[in-house]
Amino acid sequence: MQLFYAPDIEFSGELPEDESQHCIKVLRMTTGDEICVTDGKGNLFQAVIVTPNHKRCTLAITDKRVEERPWRCRIEIAIAPTKNIERTEWFAEKCTELGIDAISLLNCRFSERKDVKAERLDRVLISAMKQSLKYTKPKLSVVTPFKEFIKHPFDGYKFIAHCHEGEKPLLKEAYKGGVDCLIMIGPEGDFSTEEVAMAKDAGFIEISLGKSRLRTETAGVAACHTIQLINQ
Repeated sequence: MQLFYAPDIEFSGELPEDESQHCIKVLRMTTGDEICVTDGKGNLFQAVIVTPNHKRCTLAITDKRVEERPWRCRIEIAIAPTKNIERTEWFAEKCTELGIDAISLLNCRFSERKDVKAERLDRVLISAMKQSLKYTKPKLSVVTPFKEFIKHPFDGYKFIAHCHEGEKPLLKEAYKGGVDCLIMIGPEGDFSTEEVAMAKDAGFIEISLGKSRLRTETAGVAACHTIQLINQ
């Protein structure tokens, strides 16, 4: 199934310019062809092409279905962007394929990258959502200072994964399933000891992702996959 993304499809009745171009110029679809469109909010629309314009393809909606996500809880990962932005994009792509509700970017003490082009990362999320036939686009939050982020309210499990010495339960042991979950992943230099202490004071639970030392983006994907498996 070829899936298109149009956030305002229900009100505008047309595809955005980039989606219109792909539909008409690349796939060479034309008047009367049926397509599937999602608004990224959990809705799937069946539609028929009315005007096959590569800049403004108009549609007639024939059906709308609300598609429930296949996982049982809200999954959010807060992660420090990597110096090589392609690795952060890889993380965002793979977590979207697995299924995730929100990605927040953190500015930590040892962060190697302080800012990210949200538009570019958002395009990665859209592409991964369509490729994996998901109908909800993850919410993307711009880079937020660590001290500010841990003050944000979250109703559910709050975990901080780090590699400092000390006894920590594995994520699969600390998380019981069926409950919303937020996991913080630090930069390549890890969270500082002060940040770990601040997170604990803010109600975060220290966890381990296993004995292997993982790169930031790998840790994020491993955390997302663990929660997904528990909630299948």
